[in-house]
Amino acid sequence: MNEGKFVFAQLMQHLPLSTFRRCVQLYQGELKVKSFSCLDQYLCMAFAQLTYRESLRDIEACLRAQRSKLYHLGFRANTISRNTLANANATRDWRIYAQFAQRLIAIARRLYANEPFGVDLQDSVYALDSTLIDLCLSLFPWTPSQQSKAGVRLHTLLDLRGPIPSFLYISNARFAEINILDQLIPEPGAFYLLDRGYLDFTRLHRFQLAGSFFVTRSKTNLSLKRRYSHRVDRSSGLICDQTVVLTFQRSKTGYPDPLRRIRFKDPASGKTLVFLTNHFGLPAATMFERTPLPQLLTSSEFPNPSHCSPNQLFLFN
Repeated sequence: MNEGKFVFAQLMQHLPLSTFRRCVQLYQGELKVKSFSCLDQYLCMAFAQLTYRESLRDIEACLRAQRSKLYHLGFRANTISRNTLANANATRDWRIYAQFAQRLIAIARRLYANEPFGVDLQDSVYALDSTLIDLCLSLFPWTPSQQSKAGVRLHTLLDLRGPIPSFLYISNARFAEINILDQLIPEPGAFYLLDRGYLDFTRLHRFQLAGSFFVTRSKTNLSLKRRYSHRVDRSSGLICDQTVVLTFQRSKTGYPDPLRRIRFKDPASGKTLVFLTNHFGLPAATMFERTPLPQLLTSSEFPNPSHCSPNQLFLFN
C-alpha cells in the first residue's frame, strides 16, 4: 500500500529540473548516453552527500539494497553501478553542475533575504575566506601543494544572511588566495569582510569604484598618514577611529582615496586589532558587533545517517 513519498523524493522535487535540463543541453552532457542520465548521476551524488556515504562502493551498496524503490526515489536507471558512476564523474562536464548550483544558490538566497543577523544593516554582508583541503598525493598526483603534499584550495564567499555561499571556486593549493579578488564582481552597496591575506589596495580599489564596501585587517608594516581623528568611547574597547591615507608610493597609486582605520582592543582576549574600511558612515562599534551562530539540530532531533542501515537511509515514509 502506498504510504506517500519518500523523504529523499520529497527533497528532490523542489529542484528546478527545467533549469537542470537546460544546463545538460548547453554542455551536451547526455551525448551518446543510453541509460545513466545526468539526472541519475546528480541524484546519486546528492544521496551520497545527504547520507554521508564514503565511497562509490558505499553508494552502490546502499542503493542496490533498495533496488525496488529506486524509481520512487526519482531514479530512472534500473540499477546503480559504481563503474558507471565513476565513468560519469570522470567524463561529464562539471560545468553542468556548477551552473545548476549557482541557480540553487540564487533560489536559496531569496528565502533568507530579510533574515536578521545581529547587525542593523539592510545591505548584503559577505565574508570571504579560503581553506586548504589535504589530499593523498599517490591518489591525486595532479594536486601538488608543498613539501611533497597534495591538496586543493576552496575559496568561499559566504552570505551572512543564512548563511549561504554565494560564490565558490576550487583551485590548486598553490593558487594565491589574493588572486580570487579578480574573480569576484563587487555588488554595489554590499559589505565584504576580508582577512588580512586579501590586503591588496589595487584590487580593493575595484570595490571602491563599484560602490561596495570592505572591512579588512591592517598589517603592522603598513605606511599610513593620519588626516583626522574622530571621538570614540574608550569604555567600549575602541582606541581610535581615524581617517588616513596611504603613503607608500605603490599602495598610494593603487588606492589614492582616504581610508578609515579603527583600532580596537578585544576585552575577551586582550588583543589589539586594527581594521581598515572604506565606509565612513557607520559607527565604529558596529564593526565589532558579533552575530550568534545558528543552533544546530541535536542528534535526538534528527537521526545520524552514519548510524542508519542501508534500508533506513532517506526511505522514511
